[in-house]
Amino acid sequence: MNREIIATGRTVDEALDKAYEQLGVDRDAAQFEIINLPKKGFLGLGASMAKVRVFIEVSKAQCAVNYLQSIFQQMGLENVQIDVTESENCANIALSGDGLGVLIGRRGETLDALQYLSGLVANRLEGDYYRIVVDSGNYREKREKTLENLAKKLSAQVIRTGRSMTLEPMNPYERRVIHATIQGIDGVNSSSIGEEPSRRVVISSTNPAKRSYNRERSAEGGDRGDRGRDRGGRGGRNDRGGRGGYEKRPPREKYVPQDVTPNRTKVEVEDDGKPLYSKIELD
Repeated sequence: MNREIIATGRTVDEALDKAYEQLGVDRDAAQFEIINLPKKGFLGLGASMAKVRVFIEVSKAQCAVNYLQSIFQQMGLENVQIDVTESENCANIALSGDGLGVLIGRRGETLDALQYLSGLVANRLEGDYYRIVVDSGNYREKREKTLENLAKKLSAQVIRTGRSMTLEPMNPYERRVIHATIQGIDGVNSSSIGEEPSRRVVISSTNPAKRSYNRERSAEGGDRGDRGRDRGGRGGRNDRGGRGGYEKRPPREKYVPQDVTPNRTKVEVEDDGKPLYSKIELD
């Protein structure tokens, strides 16, 4: 990407001086092109000014470096060495020096922020997307090894138990490392859940264990009963006396349902020919 200024003047030198001043660079740091030469004309008619184009080549990597240098100056870090390695559509910026732990931050959060912001500045220039990677003290390589070992360790646990495991929140770069490692391990797969910045990786088994809740409770109850009988040779609530013995209860009698139908008694009906009341004789 080029930065350029088009300026005019009565002479070419005057036009160039104006362009260099607007760009804020010296003559040796920029290139120029003469668009029009000045013309005096006849009796002032047909005269024209000199016109030049001054430009400098600015790569996106240099924009990122300039931005980082301005940040370091504001932070009071004056002895930071910056090494840039460019490849196709990408620039790796390595920082070195003393006391750069402040540029890494907790779990690399500060370093990620510097990388994100410098990438935004670089891609403000025209052209295809240009990836900026910022590293300090070889931190990213060390962190990558740590994440790979973590993924392998948790994968072995998931394969053994058949249960899924959810990792702590990670940034996109760290999640990509986990996913890439899981892809090379048989018996497990990975996915991401949640929203940024709390998005997490879930490691799952391709052959999850099938467990019954009732069986687990029965097994736990049995274990508690056995532990109760093992203490001092005494049984649990079902023990009845004896030294560690178990009193056997007699079998229950078989319940036979009884006939609960109420007995119906025969009610005699009085003879209709008899009077309702008998005669009362008075003395």
